[in-house]
Amino acid sequence: MTLATVPASLNLIAQTTPLIDVRAPVEFVQGSLPGAVNLPLMVDDERHQVGIAYKQHGQQAAIGLGERLVSGDTKRARVDAWLGYVARQPDAIIYCFRGGLRSQIAQQWLADAGINRPRIDGGWKAMRQRLCQRIDEAASQPMLVVAGLTGCAKTTLINQLSNGIDLEAFANHKGSAFGRQPEEPTTQIDFEHALAKRLIGLTGSLVVEDESRQIGNANIPLTFWHALQRAPRIRIEMPLDWRLEQLRRDYIEALEQRYTVRYGPQEGWQRMRLQLANALERLAKRLGNARLQRLQRLQGMAFDAHALGNIQAHEAWLAPLLTEYYDPLYRYHLEKQRDNRPVELHVGDWESCLEAARQWSA
Repeated sequence: MTLATVPASLNLIAQTTPLIDVRAPVEFVQGSLPGAVNLPLMVDDERHQVGIAYKQHGQQAAIGLGERLVSGDTKRARVDAWLGYVARQPDAIIYCFRGGLRSQIAQQWLADAGINRPRIDGGWKAMRQRLCQRIDEAASQPMLVVAGLTGCAKTTLINQLSNGIDLEAFANHKGSAFGRQPEEPTTQIDFEHALAKRLIGLTGSLVVEDESRQIGNANIPLTFWHALQRAPRIRIEMPLDWRLEQLRRDYIEALEQRYTVRYGPQEGWQRMRLQLANALERLAKRLGNARLQRLQRLQGMAFDAHALGNIQAHEAWLAPLLTEYYDPLYRYHLEKQRDNRPVELHVGDWESCLEAARQWSA
């Protein structure tokens, strides 16, 4: 019986096709295809042993070892896992790294159990090439950048637009020393794949937040980054009290909620407090010792007040952090780019910038 294949196509991602990744868990966590579930043919140690056998004795020896390692009850458990997933997702498609031996074995074992499912021709590698190509293509599309001081709700504005690209969401990081989230940060590969997935179908203009190239653990792909640097801008200007409220919601309230959901109230509170304290500590060299100690003292007092229900007390350390560090740093970079600064199409408050972005996108 011929084992069926399907071409590596972005349509698989656009249509949220259920995907079975039969690579080892260590490969999966480094980067998977959007929407895939990891149901491996071999676990990490088995893959490692087979890899050694392949290098030392060749392919047939590696195949023989793999058959011995994944046999009997182990084989039945792997097949049962695939059967269970296909029962829930009858349209599931299989892939391994190159669409080769591992996915063919999974196909055959499923076929032996009476289920025929195709594999992706070229596997993960071919699909990744398509996804990275989509990012490179997007660099030539019209692009608008939303800029502004910290706390101007640039991300919120981006997410109001049908063509908005929320890079921070793909990185699972808010893009500053205080931007880490309770969940593990996104790997570089998964960041690129999430960005490419968002770009599928967006063939017109794109609106992107002004970002450093590195967001958490991820770097914006170079072609896309260069396009972002050249793109025209709109700049949000909002008063300090408005920005402080945004920061309190984004960096305190939302963060506390996520930590609480993940760890429970008590542990979540302690972890959030430690994260924000560590974030402040990471700015030690730039803040200087005296300023750091003052901000640490204010932050500690704010957390004590927060524990008693006064969450607005955080503005006592957020305000000087903005006015003495982030705002001057932003203005310094603006001044540094004065001769080569991209065109600013509009400068105004949040609502006017949202309307300007919509008009530009129309």
